[in-house]
Amino acid sequence: MAGCNSCATSEGNIAAGCKNNGGCATGGCNKLNVFDWLSDMDLPKTESFEVVEVRFKNGKKEFFKNNDNLDLVTGDAVVVDVPNGHHLGHVSLQGELVRLQMRKKNVELNEEVRNVYRKATLKDLEKYNEVRKRENPTLFRTREIIRDLKLEMKLTDIEFQADNTKATFYYSADDRVDFRELIKLLASEFRIRVEMRQISLRQEAGRLGGIGSCGRELCCSTWLSDFKSVSTTAARYQNLSLNPGKLSGQCGRLKCCLNYELETYMDALKGIPELEAPLKTSNGNATLTKTDIFRKIMWFAYAGENSWIPLKVERVKEIIELNKNGEIPESLDFNEAEVEEAAMNINSDLERLDKKYKNKNKKKRGNRSGNKRNRPNGDKPGNKSGNLSKRVKTDGQPSNDDQPKRNKRRFKGKKEGEQKQNQNQPQNQSNKSAKSPSSGPSKNTAKKRESKRQNVVDNANAPTAENKKSGKRNFNRKRKPDNK
Repeated sequence: MAGCNSCATSEGNIAAGCKNNGGCATGGCNKLNVFDWLSDMDLPKTESFEVVEVRFKNGKKEFFKNNDNLDLVTGDAVVVDVPNGHHLGHVSLQGELVRLQMRKKNVELNEEVRNVYRKATLKDLEKYNEVRKRENPTLFRTREIIRDLKLEMKLTDIEFQADNTKATFYYSADDRVDFRELIKLLASEFRIRVEMRQISLRQEAGRLGGIGSCGRELCCSTWLSDFKSVSTTAARYQNLSLNPGKLSGQCGRLKCCLNYELETYMDALKGIPELEAPLKTSNGNATLTKTDIFRKIMWFAYAGENSWIPLKVERVKEIIELNKNGEIPESLDFNEAEVEEAAMNINSDLERLDKKYKNKNKKKRGNRSGNKRNRPNGDKPGNKSGNLSKRVKTDGQPSNDDQPKRNKRRFKGKKEGEQKQNQNQPQNQSNKSAKSPSSGPSKNTAKKRESKRQNVVDNANAPTAENKKSGKRNFNRKRKPDNK
């Protein structure tokens, strides 16, 4: 829409813009804009409605007659008749939609509706722009005068008429203010007629503009014009925390958007029972902690427990009727509400991770136990008798095939050395082991068997001829104790 000089295109057809993020600096952009949805429709009447809607600074709108049948288009600048002078505004709406707006605002078409003089010329626009340049210096000076007079009021905005004969001062105050002395000082200093107009805090926020907590422009500065009373009961019905910092808007009052969905919540609350006392069960008294209005689920918790139990509304009504009849159910979750998995498993991600790591630990343990099962008894660590039984043959000679694999990897020439050494050994050991008394083994025979086994182990661990030449060391040989 027109009415904002800074939004005009500059050199090179590049939009200049006021760069005032969150609101228009001149109050002419996006303030209560209206879309004419009947503009492209052919109406049966040949004559259009004679009244047009004109918008002024910061969204103030009034109705004026087009008695001269001027060819007006939405957005045209026009000069209109105002008390004690004339003013400049922009056409915001025309046609049959103006009739609907007048009916909505209870405005009657009579002599009180003033006329449109003419379309604004370039000279009118230049003069109006010069007049508007006085607004900011006048605003700062007026605030200094208010501070000197110690008046409890907040000056928000100033609007000059296009003829530079009158200015309207918008202020907000909690109590009634005596500004008679202030008017005299302002009239004598600025040489204009002064009009003081008190506005509410919501209207003040709408005139200043800004960005709300939702990330959008304020409703009061874009489309909302009727301000309804908002109370904390609207927040209670919607299960919102009664935190004044979150419920209040930029005006310092409760947010107007709390009333937007209140009727929907009121309809949904009709089927939910009201609890006057906690539910009585054999496990104890259960108090209400949370209510999901749209899913019809109520959450209860026992005293001293952190876990919440979800119940459907039908089950809650059954328990209330049982308590009224003097009956006490066994527990709340006798007919537990079937809630979706997303609501039940609040920490489902953590449970998945726990299951994942449990399965990994089970696999590792299973591999270890499988290796132990596949390992023969003689190969168990610490089982010396099994190793000896494999190494010793029936004739008392060590077995080359049953040597540990790591010894075969470290010492390649061990088998050949053992075979040569075993061929040179006398075969008396096998003859002695064959002689045994028929009456049973005695202590001497047991000692001889142990000495034979020890000799076999020493012979197996003895260094071979190749290892002596290469200087390799046999690590399987046991260290002899020092004889001291």
